[in-house]
Amino acid sequence: MDKSINDKLTVLPLIAREYCMSKLVIENRSPKTVAEYALDLAVFLKYMRVHKESLSVDIYDNDAISKIDISNVDINFINSITTLDIYEFLIYTQSVRGNDWASRARKLSAIKNFYKYITVKMHLSEHNPARDIESPKAKKSLPKYLTLEEAQTLLNTIAEDENSKTLDRDYAIVTLFLNCGMRLSELVGINLSDISPDKSNLRVVGKGNKERIIYLNNACRDVLDSYLSVRSQIPVITEPDALFVSNRGIRMSVKTVQWMVYKFLKLAGFENKKLSVHKLRHTAATLMYRTGKVDVRVLKDILGHEQLNTTQIYTHVSDESMRDAIDSNPISNVRKT
Repeated sequence: MDKSINDKLTVLPLIAREYCMSKLVIENRSPKTVAEYALDLAVFLKYMRVHKESLSVDIYDNDAISKIDISNVDINFINSITTLDIYEFLIYTQSVRGNDWASRARKLSAIKNFYKYITVKMHLSEHNPARDIESPKAKKSLPKYLTLEEAQTLLNTIAEDENSKTLDRDYAIVTLFLNCGMRLSELVGINLSDISPDKSNLRVVGKGNKERIIYLNNACRDVLDSYLSVRSQIPVITEPDALFVSNRGIRMSVKTVQWMVYKFLKLAGFENKKLSVHKLRHTAATLMYRTGKVDVRVLKDILGHEQLNTTQIYTHVSDESMRDAIDSNPISNVRKT
């Protein structure tokens, strides 16, 4: 088992460990997802010990909270937790830990699934205090993205960086982001064996270990050809199947790719636009929908979204289209005489 997951599971009580293992082995959830669930449950149970047992621990001290032992928490304690207790926990995560709506929603999802496992799967209780709690609502906001001209500027900035020793690799990475709309975790996980022999498509592993095929256009094939010729000159590659590697021959990490993208966003003059690597995914989706007139259902499959309503946010970002529609009104040029 992955050490990072094992470390998070060992702090949990037995019933919680069994739940996480069922997610990993039976439901085939990704190790990253299971690790997040384990971490969320640990925070929940540690807070509950402070909340219900009146432990002399300052809830504003995250280090003190993290040291609370929950290994011996039993089913009787878990069954004593009420709906109100869970609301108190959600307030704590928002006001003390500063969790946004998405983090709180993820924690509540872990709690809901945990109690469902206890009541429905294991029949250890008939009481599910989380069942009727609604998930925190998302703040309605439009995705930030680069315009077509800004995307071209970013690519030109990378291409013109004479001091870069990894120009072909970095240019290929940003080109894939802007053309294919893949997630950061999907990109760093690409292997050479995932790419078709003719480079017409590649396979990525998305959320929940779900695989999908991404088709490559001319720009993507060209940059891959250029990068692979440079990659072949790296003396030693410790993970030979990894597509994107550092000069030391190891698979690029998520943080390394983030640092590289931030560097070129700053060089391109976009530092104040509050952009991130994920916004390059938004850029690809927006450009495909607005300029390429891609059907939203096709866009859903390209991005690997489970639900269409997740993709539909890109149907609301076309301010230019709305302006053009108003301007096309036949009386738009009528003036008062």
